Order: sequence, then structure tokens, then C-alpha cells
Amino acid sequence: MRTILVTGSTGFTGSHVLDSLSGQHDLELIAACRDKSRLPAIFKGSIREGDLRDNRYLATVLDGVDTVCHCAAWTSLFGHASESRELYFEPTIQFINAARESGVRRFINVSTTSAAAPDASADANSAGIARAYWPHLCNVVAIEDHLRRQAGESFNVINLRLGLFAGSRYALGLLPILLPRLKTHLVPWVAGGSTSMPIIDGRDIGQAFLKSVLAENMAGYQSFNIVGPAVPTVREVIHFLHSEYGFPEPHFSVPFPLAFAFAGFMELLDPLVPWDPLVTRSIVHLLREVNASNDMAASKLSYRPEYDWRVAIRTQLDEMSVRQTQPMRMTVPRG
Repeated sequence: MRTILVTGSTGFTGSHVLDSLSGQHDLELIAACRDKSRLPAIFKGSIREGDLRDNRYLATVLDGVDTVCHCAAWTSLFGHASESRELYFEPTIQFINAARESGVRRFINVSTTSAAAPDASADANSAGIARAYWPHLCNVVAIEDHLRRQAGESFNVINLRLGLFAGSRYALGLLPILLPRLKTHLVPWVAGGSTSMPIIDGRDIGQAFLKSVLAENMAGYQSFNIVGPAVPTVREVIHFLHSEYGFPEPHFSVPFPLAFAFAGFMELLDPLVPWDPLVTRSIVHLLREVNASNDMAASKLSYRPEYDWRVAIRTQLDEMSVRQTQPMRMTVPRG
């Protein structure tokens, strides 16, 4: 019987991981969260309620744990460097160190297919590339680098570079940010919409974590790109949103250098207006080609995604029609 701790268990990733792991009778599950009332109703395991920024909680939350599914996160698509460091980077580094020192054998981490985009993102084991225009991505990359240094024979790290989130229980992501901007008719195609948009349903994320928990003969640092069963282009996704939901398609196209320059100008205007920028360099970055496939995850983890990107989008938009009455901000509230 293995004991699995799932952090961030009330969030998008963590709740789907709990769903997936709950069907395994040989796993003892522990949900780590700040508010147990928000846990999925089906969860019947143990609960360790607290905040990873609290040293007293950190001293006990890993007791008896041999595998960690680290899904806790704080996210921002624009600016907020100090909050990203305080709420995400520093607690995560402390948690990783505590996990290694407490005898955790496997640490499964959430990252993004955009960590090394576009230069080397096809290889999930390639080093991430920090981007000064996106402080939060810099911290994601720094956490990957720290995990590489900490991994060893007794501390196996499985780093999952996930595609763009979609599906039920959605949180901050590209779709909630992009769709209101499409309605303005001001958003162009970038590079004609020819790059890939690696959308992944939350249920497939749960499966990827389950396969990572159960995988045998894993050692040191291993990283995998995790995407859906098919990867559409940006043009295919927006055309689907247009034909099925009536969102406007862009009326013109710009190359990536011009898109980055315009986004940088929008960021400079941010202090002068009360709303988020129309576009930021981080959004443009998410449209860069990642060339991500599931080949390595299929070979070494037996990961086989099930949910088509159209299914994931339909599921999310059904929720958005009820939950999202106002445009979503580009950063989660300070927690």
C-alpha cells in the first residue's frame, strides 16, 4: 500500500488527479488543501488541511508519504513577479526540499509544454528557457531546474509538461482569457494561426498523474510532454469556436515579432487603464509552436489520452456560460 499526497487538491489539476487516483484500491490517498469544503464530493481519503507557506504545517504534512502529486499552484499570465515568487516559487522550493528530506521516493510536478518553447520544447527533458516578459514562467523553469538538481537514486522526479488546460472545474487558462478578446474583433491571427494549440482535458491530466504514480523502473529526473490525443492548430480551434459558438475569427494576421512588439506596447499602457491589457507577450508566447507529442509518455508511462480537444472545449464552455459572467482577470486572487 503506497501513500500518495495530492497538493492543491481543490484546484483544476488536483481535483482531477484525486478523481483518477480514487479508483485505485492499493493507494492510500491524502488530500492537502487549504479549504476541505471545496474537495470533490467523491473523495473518501484522508485530509490534511493547511497552507504550504506555514512552516508548522510543512513540518507534518509529509508524514508517512512516499509519493507526492504536487498540483498546488498560483498563476499569473502578466506581471505580478513578487506575488509569483512569494505565493508559488518560494513555497514550492521549500516543499520540494522538505519532501526529499522526509523520505518521499517520488515527486510528480506540474509544468507546461511552453517551458522551452519554441526552441527545444519537443524534448520535455530539455532545460526550460526563462522569459523576462513572463515572471511566472521564469519561476516554473527555476522549479524544474531545482528538481533536476535534487533528483537522484532515492528521490525520483517525474516532471509533467502539460498542454493548455480545458474541461470541467476550469481555472485561469488560455480559453477564458482569449474568448472575451476575440469578441473585440481586434485580436489578429499570429502567423496565420498555423502553430499548434496543445489542449488537454483535465481527465487526461488525471490519467497522466495516475500513470506516473504507478510507473516502475523510474529513477532520477524524468520529464514528459502530456497533451491530448490530437493536437489542433490555433486556426482549427478558433474556427471551431466560430462555427459552434459564434466567436469572431480574426480579420488579419501578423508575424510573431510584430505580435510581441504590439503586446509589449499594450503592457506599457497597463498602468494607465483600469483593465487588463488586450494582449500580453505571455499570451503570444502561449501561441508559439511547442511540437509536443505523447510519444515518450506513451512509451515509458503507458499514457493514452482519451478526450478530444473539442470535447474538452465544449465541457469548459458549458461551465463558462454559468460561472464566468465577467471577463477573467489575468492573475488569480492573492491567496
